[in-house]
Amino acid sequence: MKSLRPIKMLSFPVLCAQNFEENFKLVNLPMIEIKKPTSSKLLNFAFIGVASFVLEAGAAESSLGDLVESFWSTTDDSPIALSNQLKEASQDLEMLYQELRSGPEYSADIGKGQQESVRVDESGTRFPYVFLVPESYEPTKKYPLEFMLHGGVSRPEWEPGGGWWRRGFESLKREDRIVVVPASWDEAFWWHENQAENLPAILNVLKASYNIDENRVSLTGISDGGTGAYFFAFKQPTPWATFLPYIGHPGVLRNAQSGGGYRLYFENLMGRPLYIVNGENDRLYPAASVKPFIDILVQAEVEHIWRVIPDGGHNTEWLPDERVAIESFKQENPRDALPEKVLWVADRVDKFNRNSWVRIDELSQTPGLIEVTREDNVIAVTARGVSRFTLLLNPEEVDFSQPISVIVNGKTILSEQVNQSADTLLFWASKDKDRTMLFTAELNLEVVE
Repeated sequence: MKSLRPIKMLSFPVLCAQNFEENFKLVNLPMIEIKKPTSSKLLNFAFIGVASFVLEAGAAESSLGDLVESFWSTTDDSPIALSNQLKEASQDLEMLYQELRSGPEYSADIGKGQQESVRVDESGTRFPYVFLVPESYEPTKKYPLEFMLHGGVSRPEWEPGGGWWRRGFESLKREDRIVVVPASWDEAFWWHENQAENLPAILNVLKASYNIDENRVSLTGISDGGTGAYFFAFKQPTPWATFLPYIGHPGVLRNAQSGGGYRLYFENLMGRPLYIVNGENDRLYPAASVKPFIDILVQAEVEHIWRVIPDGGHNTEWLPDERVAIESFKQENPRDALPEKVLWVADRVDKFNRNSWVRIDELSQTPGLIEVTREDNVIAVTARGVSRFTLLLNPEEVDFSQPISVIVNGKTILSEQVNQSADTLLFWASKDKDRTMLFTAELNLEVVE
């Protein structure tokens, strides 16, 4: 495994959110080291048999297909009873995996056009959202999905039954995709932890009813929404294919008063392309104030496009001229759900500690970095400041009939055959709601000094 190449540490402004006082104090961004990921490779896999199933006494027998449909349509992330039925209904693990990967038969009798819903979290906070479904929606076709994050998050909470954020969706309606417009307000900025939980939860709710292409889910944001897109790119990229921050600024996230005071690690942007647009004369976030950030992207070889609109202000008047390039960018950059290389930096382990099939579970120093490379059945790990971590394995990426080796910082800590588990498969499938990112084994490992 090649050594990591250091990147020169640069600085860029700490900014406040829109409608807060402007603050352009310069701070250093912490940098560690990077390595660019590549594509994944499919391998053969073996499976373990399990017993057949009869439903509870007095109930009619359900087919495996019916149970799979119920599994994917539930919005609960731990449907224990249903998981037990699925395990018993499957002839073997291979059948269960293939059924889950194929997914349900989606219904054509579903809401189309402009729809409105609300998600309520455990604290009772209501998160409303509008979603736009093509009138020509066909349940047998996979549809790209785009989240559109609005600006002006310093407004008071949305008004039930009305609200400024519900207006003007005609221009967003498309027949080739589903578009989601969630709400943000002064108690739920896009970069607050409640929204970090909310947006993926809304995505999973929509996956339960609509045939969404999991590898073409994009996150677009305008102004404060653009800053929100940066937040998810830095902290929670797993469900998203691309990020499109327009007239926003990542420096807002560094501000303790309005942005949460997050530390931003550019290693976390690897593998998720960005399409960034800023106006030359933007009164809030002029392109010149964003350039130090762009310079780091260039040095780190983070895939991105940066458009500077000549004489452009804090608006999206340029959007019609950019639309063709933007659509090409989305089309050319589907998500690689199970990349061969994963790089992640975390400064906490209760949140923002997972990227795809790798999770950091315990830190020995802050921040901690982990770089994981999978080649056939050999997984090489570089861990710095990480004492425990988890690897999630997919049967199309490793060969479970052969031993799997895990080498951490040059030391082999595992070299043996790994058992697959229907429980693992169902647990992670219920959390991720992702037909293209299924795991049949979970390795919880410790770094050996």
